[in-house]
Amino acid sequence: MATVVRMPAVLAGSTEAALQSWLVEEGAQVSVGHPIADIETEKAVVEYAAEAEGTVAGFLVPVGENVAVGTPILVLADPGESVEAAVLAAADLTGEADAAGPSTATDAASPEQSGAPEPSEAPEPSEPRAPAEPAPDPLPTGPSPDDHGGRRFASPIVRRLARERGLDLGLLRGTGPGGRIVRRDLDALREDPAPEVPAPSAASAAPAGVAPAPAVPVDAGATATSTDFVDVPATGMRRAIARRLTESVTTIPQFQLVADIRVDALLELRGRIAEQTGAKVSVNDFVVKAVGAALRDVPDANAIWLDGTIRRFERADIGIAVAVEGGLVTPVVRGVDRMPVGALAEAGRALAERARAGGLRQDDLEGGSFAVSNLGMFGTREFTAIINPPHSGILAVGAAAPRAVVVDGALAIATVMTVTLTADHRVVDGALAAQWMAAFTEHVEHPLGLLL
Repeated sequence: MATVVRMPAVLAGSTEAALQSWLVEEGAQVSVGHPIADIETEKAVVEYAAEAEGTVAGFLVPVGENVAVGTPILVLADPGESVEAAVLAAADLTGEADAAGPSTATDAASPEQSGAPEPSEAPEPSEPRAPAEPAPDPLPTGPSPDDHGGRRFASPIVRRLARERGLDLGLLRGTGPGGRIVRRDLDALREDPAPEVPAPSAASAAPAGVAPAPAVPVDAGATATSTDFVDVPATGMRRAIARRLTESVTTIPQFQLVADIRVDALLELRGRIAEQTGAKVSVNDFVVKAVGAALRDVPDANAIWLDGTIRRFERADIGIAVAVEGGLVTPVVRGVDRMPVGALAEAGRALAERARAGGLRQDDLEGGSFAVSNLGMFGTREFTAIINPPHSGILAVGAAAPRAVVVDGALAIATVMTVTLTADHRVVDGALAAQWMAAFTEHVEHPLGLLL
């Protein structure tokens, strides 16, 4: 019997994903563990391997289409099974061939589901049906030559959209594999405009004895056809950012601590390393290393809130915010507290390059208890970052710049960097956050210890 391959939940929290590319062709023989597709989620591209064996009988989702997790995407046929039989068996397995009626199998076939009025008298089987008015839909309608016994194949999301829009899938001819109705078929269908209802005149609408209000001139620039704005559909990554950060600010009790840190010694050390070894170590690499060292010094802060419990970690895995086209990702560097600064710099660069190329893997984005977001390279002096769940803290790093400071009771000039810690109060209390900030400041202002 045919095997239905469904869109997997390849990334925690993902509700939908898109097929970036198929790695197999129709007729190819696949075995368990054989890569069959590259799947693009909101934050990464994941290579998906087959969990069953068989012959590729057909693709149910075209490349580039975004579908919900659990949607059938591929049919695998058993040895000797025809493509047609595999597709029909797959439709039966997924429940997409509904047996509600003798001639159609869509959820919109009944009047209660489609919103169409129920006819008062059903025509006799021998009576010819009156021709319906031509629909404005450019797609061909009526029975499709690819129909199998009157059945209509459509994915769950297509059937749901049809119900919401009051459309009858029985009148559509699918353009997908085997005559399958896909989302683009619905999107191409223009719905009939609602009939205009004449508004009552002011004289008839006003109560007797009350003069109608004078007409108010309408601004021509405020019409629905205004071109003063453009609605840009949100990408999957942007929707994911909106969902996760809304969840963060509405479910996590967050508070902030701010510190001004002198970084003259750190900048001097960085220059000496570059001069003597040629290693490319950025200020942010030192900052991330100092975050890991502070988490080692204050282990109670290296924890996350997890379903009513606090999970503490033995090592410091830290997410580094990377700006990419259309949004932001936070890949995680493992074991920062035990990693030399040079190795940390290389690991951070590799993750950033893969992020900008869209090549992050699922495990690159998972784990960690803390994150760093640095906008100093843009000249931003100070800002507040939002926690990326399930992390319990994020450090916002501003630009280092010369400022007036007081040293031993006298004014002096120093290079100062403002950092803002946002912490999850369920895990980190104010005193613990202050203790961590003090440890971080000590490591940044005396950076030689970070090389040990």
